Amino acid sequence: MKPYFSVGEAAKVVHTTSETLRHYDRIGLVKPSKKDPWTHYRYYTQQDLVRLNTVRALQLMDLPLQEIKKVLEYDDLEKIVDFLAQAEKKAEEKIAALEYSKSKIQLAKADYEKKLQRQQRGSGAFLKDLPVRVILLSDTLEAPTVENLWNYLSHFYNQVTPALKEQFSFEDLAGVYTENGVSRLFALCLSYAQVEGLKVLPEGKYLCAGCTEENRQEVLDGLIRKAKAEYGTDPAFTVQLVVVSGILQWNYEVQVYVGK
Repeated sequence: MKPYFSVGEAAKVVHTTSETLRHYDRIGLVKPSKKDPWTHYRYYTQQDLVRLNTVRALQLMDLPLQEIKKVLEYDDLEKIVDFLAQAEKKAEEKIAALEYSKSKIQLAKADYEKKLQRQQRGSGAFLKDLPVRVILLSDTLEAPTVENLWNYLSHFYNQVTPALKEQFSFEDLAGVYTENGVSRLFALCLSYAQVEGLKVLPEGKYLCAGCTEENRQEVLDGLIRKAKAEYGTDPAFTVQLVVVSGILQWNYEVQVYVGK
């Protein structure tokens, strides 16, 4: 067994840096067993490596170095047991916090996967059969922005009177409803009560196409022309669903009703 390790070798064994070991030496946390008086090179023994690994393990418990220094000097078993019990409690709290964060990440991932599945590839028009949908129009919001899409549904819950709020629930999506040249953001109702601002989107076939903010009007005009030319209908309203394409970016799926 090798009797001594240089500072570089010791750092490699305990998975840290040479500068970290020099810092430990300066503050008296882990001093090398041997130091050359002429070159000032540090040399560590196997026992020093055990102490270094212990320090690294205690650091994972979020202990500051000065507290670790005190813990390493304990010669009272009761104190050591008490310390380890406290460390175990902190570790359990950290695990619980990480599990909570993981669950939030999983929910966000599932949500974005769902949005990704809804996103239509390409810019061509396609037909979609949709059921009756009930939407609640915003009383103030006309166009999507980063600010109003953040915590989007809270706007609609706050729009409903407190006495009726519990009767409402919404699907996690945003959209723009346009009729007679007037646009309003909307929420799709899963459950609802009769209030001002409700609109019923009829069941039937919708001519749809994906678009960006930049070409939204062009795509919308094209769908309306196609609805008139190929389906003989003059759409009374249009729907533009917000399709998330990034954390702070979105596109649209334009929907034009062409009948049953």
